[in-house]
Amino acid sequence: MMYRISHPTKTLKGSVALSSSKSESNRVLIIQALCKDKFEIKNLSTAEDTVILQKILNTINVSAINDVTYDVGGAGTTMRFLTAFLATRQGTYTLTGNSRMKKRPIGILVEALRQLGADIEYLEQEGYPPLQITGKHLTGGEVEVDGSVSSQFISALLLIAPELKNGLVIKFKGEVTSRPYIDMTMKMMQEFRVYGIWQDESISVSQQNYYKKSEENYVYKVEADWSSASYWYAIGALAKETDFMIKGLKRPSLQGDGMVADMFTFFGIKSEYSEEGIRITKTKLIEEHFGFDFSDCPDLVQTIAVVVSALNISAFFNGLHTLKIKETDRIEALQNELAKLGVKVEIENENSMKLTPPAKLHPPKMIETYDDHRMAMAFAPLAMVFDSITIEQPEVVKKSYRNFWNDLKHLGFAIEEVEGN
Repeated sequence: MMYRISHPTKTLKGSVALSSSKSESNRVLIIQALCKDKFEIKNLSTAEDTVILQKILNTINVSAINDVTYDVGGAGTTMRFLTAFLATRQGTYTLTGNSRMKKRPIGILVEALRQLGADIEYLEQEGYPPLQITGKHLTGGEVEVDGSVSSQFISALLLIAPELKNGLVIKFKGEVTSRPYIDMTMKMMQEFRVYGIWQDESISVSQQNYYKKSEENYVYKVEADWSSASYWYAIGALAKETDFMIKGLKRPSLQGDGMVADMFTFFGIKSEYSEEGIRITKTKLIEEHFGFDFSDCPDLVQTIAVVVSALNISAFFNGLHTLKIKETDRIEALQNELAKLGVKVEIENENSMKLTPPAKLHPPKMIETYDDHRMAMAFAPLAMVFDSITIEQPEVVKKSYRNFWNDLKHLGFAIEEVEGN
């Protein structure tokens, strides 16, 4: 199945109630499962990753479970968070996923957990899911982790740290990647009275207990998702006119991708904050060349790559080394699909690339998504540039932004289902 997307006026006006943060939702679900007090979560994400995680957590109770298999599909965060969580739960578990998940490395996390006392075995290829986990009370202690690895490995360890008999000390080798996501984890832990210390090149968390705030009728409300907001910023930047309200966003935000508001000032988008959310309008484009290090916000790479290409801005992207182990090899996927537009993508090394757009973009016949939700949503804004844009496998958006296509329809986009060749 494919979607042909167009917009008759090429303007963005109105408002959207944005989907909730998947990153925040997944963290608070693990905290809820570990917390000594019961509490309600409002505005939980409807993303497929979160739905899978919540369903699995709901089947796990305090008694031991033996020989149960959990299939996370393509949910990377869920795989990593559950690997650490199940290692602390009495019972025997098999944790598996789809074919792509079995190619996404998890050895660094498994080795760190083993050093903390975990019993985890690989069932197929060494260093990759599926895993057999025999949960137990972990001793904890000190581990050394390469700081350039996925921040989800670090967050998975931090979330279970209060459960460990001797607490946890993580010592980092090299520069830490995606630090805002680790900061988010620690701030959310503090919300539930668990405190860690980030000092120099290490984080330490002592044995503690998660407790909810003592205020009456306490409810944790998940913020709207800044990663999802980036697609609306992109649409606004490529539209002829923009006056648009994105509801549910906050400043300051727990989410590192909140930097998208500042980033898009370079692409002619002004952000105004209110209690309702953020109003975006068009201003003067000020960039002829764009350079940025995406180490702290790798999920924005595809969106920004499409925007600079459409605005005919040459660009240099750095901090890309984690993109090869995402839902697909995102560097290769971007290179393939941007080439259809006539964009020259030069891979400098595993961490950086240079983009040189043509004087006029070539209308692509079809954009492939590689089973990657962000490929579909990053390229959809090109409907503001071309008469139409055709997106293959559009259903992949359910992984993070289930209502994306419906939201586009409500804002004047025409979406037609077409058959593939």
